[in-house]
Amino acid sequence: MGLWRVLFFMLALTLVFCVASACENTATTLKPVVPTKLSEKETVDDGKIKIGFSMDTLEEERWLRDRDLFKAAVEDLGAEVKILAANGDDAEQVLQAEKLISEGVDLLVVVPHNAEATAAIVNKAHLAGIRVISYDRLVKNSDIDLYVSFDNEKVGELQAEAITKLVPKGKYVYIGGAETDNNAHLFKKGVFNVLQPLIDKGDITVVYDEWTRNWLPDNAFANMEAALAANNNDIDAVIAANDATAGKVIEALEKQGLAGKIPVAGQDAELLAAQRIVQGTQTMTVYKPIQTLAQEVAELAVRMAKGEYIDTDRKVNNGKIEVPSVLLAPIAVNKENMDETVIRDGFHLREDVYR
Repeated sequence: MGLWRVLFFMLALTLVFCVASACENTATTLKPVVPTKLSEKETVDDGKIKIGFSMDTLEEERWLRDRDLFKAAVEDLGAEVKILAANGDDAEQVLQAEKLISEGVDLLVVVPHNAEATAAIVNKAHLAGIRVISYDRLVKNSDIDLYVSFDNEKVGELQAEAITKLVPKGKYVYIGGAETDNNAHLFKKGVFNVLQPLIDKGDITVVYDEWTRNWLPDNAFANMEAALAANNNDIDAVIAANDATAGKVIEALEKQGLAGKIPVAGQDAELLAAQRIVQGTQTMTVYKPIQTLAQEVAELAVRMAKGEYIDTDRKVNNGKIEVPSVLLAPIAVNKENMDETVIRDGFHLREDVYR
């Protein structure tokens, strides 16, 4: 019996050892994966960094330029970029961003159509460990990692300063951008920073003030026609949120024989706007050197994709956080300084402007 007890005891020890060993192996196999923090994310060494660019639209001249300049800047830095444009469809932009995320981009750059709706894109990207840069337009109510744009309040101020020098007293029309675009609110804020003291003095009256749904120029045309009808054509100045809307404002004025007689401000320095300025139907535009913007975002995107921390002097509140921001300076352009600004920079060719 003593021998059997010894054998039984040795067998029990062996079983205990095997079970313990098996458990240890199982624990190793099923070890949970701890999500990588955004600040610790490293790009996969598969040759090139991949940047996703989710764009609102390519239906305006300005955004075609941004696309081409950004693509060239990213590729010059040795990275790759995939670009998708939703053409004003919020749901489509979210789906396209999800596609870029699922394809494993190292960083996502977003030009939001709807400042609120695109917060979902930021959340989805962060769940995948991907940082997000807000390009030119701010994504609202999200933990966006970086915002790079122009000082858009200053854009509106430059517009209003130019027009009030010409028309210090009178009846003003404001044709805004899309209410869903945070930049449109910033442009308007800048305009009224300048106009409000004159309104308070009674020198200026804003007789019509309306947003342009989805930034569609035809909607701006309808707004301007409504403004003219409501005021029996008795209008002294118009400030439009961009050059595309300004172009339609001028079409509506032309129908009433008023084109060139009423000062009109726009912004974006589109070629057609530059042509209208030298022809005398548009008063001014605001030039935002988008080559500088595209280059700046490309460099920051590649650095962030490599895991670098980006420090900025400016912060902009998006309704949720103070977003680290880089804000570039815009430039007022009129007939007098056309050659020294957009033409000198190669933004437009002189022969195209003065055709």
